[in-house]
Amino acid sequence: MTQWAIDPTHSEIGFKVKHMMFTNVSGKFEKFEAKAESEGEDFAEAKFYFSADTESVSTGNADRDKHLRSEDFFHAEHFPKLTFTSTSMKKISDHEFELTGELSVHGVTKPITLKVEYGGTMQDPWGNTKAGFTLEGKMNRKEWGLNWNAALEAGGVLVSEEVRLNIDVQLVKQ
Repeated sequence: MTQWAIDPTHSEIGFKVKHMMFTNVSGKFEKFEAKAESEGEDFAEAKFYFSADTESVSTGNADRDKHLRSEDFFHAEHFPKLTFTSTSMKKISDHEFELTGELSVHGVTKPITLKVEYGGTMQDPWGNTKAGFTLEGKMNRKEWGLNWNAALEAGGVLVSEEVRLNIDVQLVKQ
């Protein structure tokens, strides 16, 4: 079994949400951990484990970040981490996988499936073996108890229920 750890300086855990139904607001988590286990360097059937500190959510706006940490959204004081544990990794092609697992946010655990693009494996200039992945997916935030919203006078809502996940991960072979 090959063990892999995340390289946090070359990884980003991001998301996008529509604001006022016509623009996107991007955010990310500044503090996170991840590891993977694979049979050699073939990631078919690999197992992935991930957690992020909800207190570390960052959208580039201090007031919005404070609101996201509040009871209206992540309730970071009560739910300090969100976690993901994979249940299956299905190989679609040499560079495409489908990763399914259990995502826990705000005290709610539900299954989610992510599209995975495997960028390859190579050695860095210091002799470390690294593997790169881009993961994408969607979730309905209300299914995880993130219910806050405000109605717009012209119709619609302030914050979309759909959250798009944009994740770039570089793993280091241990």
